[in-house]
Amino acid sequence: MAYSDFTISDIRKRLGINVAEGGDLFASVGEVELPATLADTLARYLPLALNLNTEKARSELLIAPMLIELKLRHPDRLSLFSGIDFTVDPELGLSERCDYILSRSPQQLALTAPACVLVEAKSENIVGGVPQCLAEMSAAQRFNTAAGSSGVVFGAVTTGMLWRFLRLEGSRAQVDGVEYPIQSPKRVFSILRAIALGEI
Repeated sequence: MAYSDFTISDIRKRLGINVAEGGDLFASVGEVELPATLADTLARYLPLALNLNTEKARSELLIAPMLIELKLRHPDRLSLFSGIDFTVDPELGLSERCDYILSRSPQQLALTAPACVLVEAKSENIVGGVPQCLAEMSAAQRFNTAAGSSGVVFGAVTTGMLWRFLRLEGSRAQVDGVEYPIQSPKRVFSILRAIALGEI
């Protein structure tokens, strides 16, 4: 079993996580200005991403630029990892490569705690990516705790076009009731920034 094999039932039974849905988890997050370079990049890349309409194109043209700009804006506070192995507990199925991991550490040569995760939704199915994201968040929770960094773990599922955020504290997970479109990039960037920098 691996992260991508998990179902909501597995999340409850194997990992002991209770999942709540709905609400606006990030209503209190204030908006920050969208960096001009990111605004320009998204304006130029979005039409191509829409026309190509593949997971790879959306990852390269929409998701990666957002995360890279976040890292470049805060090089002394964040690290960004893409496609790395994140095997935490193989017996529980918490193993596989992760699409993206953000760490609240400037160290780029190796992943350090605390970490949060981001999952690329397959077949443009945000809801279908939620169990995988929750499994990766559970792994991040264990990873962080083992490194002496306990606390809330955040995650996100995205198609590139839509973003949905999640929160895990102890054994209680919350799936945000709001989906944010890339056409509101300032909101997406502001939430990602707040999560990554530990401001929420």
